[in-house]
Amino acid sequence: MPSPCYFEIHADDCARAQKFYGDLFGWSFTPFPSDVEYYRIETHEPGAMQGGLLKRPHPWQPVQTVNAFVVTLFVTALDQMVEKAVAAGAMVMMAKFAVKGLGWTAYLIDTEKNVFGLFQQDALAQ
Repeated sequence: MPSPCYFEIHADDCARAQKFYGDLFGWSFTPFPSDVEYYRIETHEPGAMQGGLLKRPHPWQPVQTVNAFVVTLFVTALDQMVEKAVAAGAMVMMAKFAVKGLGWTAYLIDTEKNVFGLFQQDALAQ
C-alpha cells in the first residue's frame, strides 16, 4: 500500500528557508546536482522520511484556503516549539488545538509561505 516516503519544501529564498528550518529543527542541507537549485535535507532522526528543499519553480500565488499536502512533525513541547517558530519568522495559521485522546496540534506558515504542522502526543488532550 502506498505511504509517504519523501517531502519537499519550495522556497523563494533557499538560504532563508535553510536558516529557518536549521534553527528550528536542527536540520542540515546538502546541495544536490539538479537543473534547479536543490538541497537534500538531513533531519538527523533515525528512520525519518527523507526530504529536499528547492527554489520555488513558479511564483507563489496567495490563496484563501490551504492548498497543500501538509507535513506535520512530532515535537515534545508544542507550546515552546510554536514560540521558537514564531521567533524565527513563522506565522501561526491555526493556534494549538486538541485532537481528543491523541494530543495537541498547531499549523504554522514558514518564511516561504508554506504550511506545516506540529503535533505533541498527549492521551489526555481534550
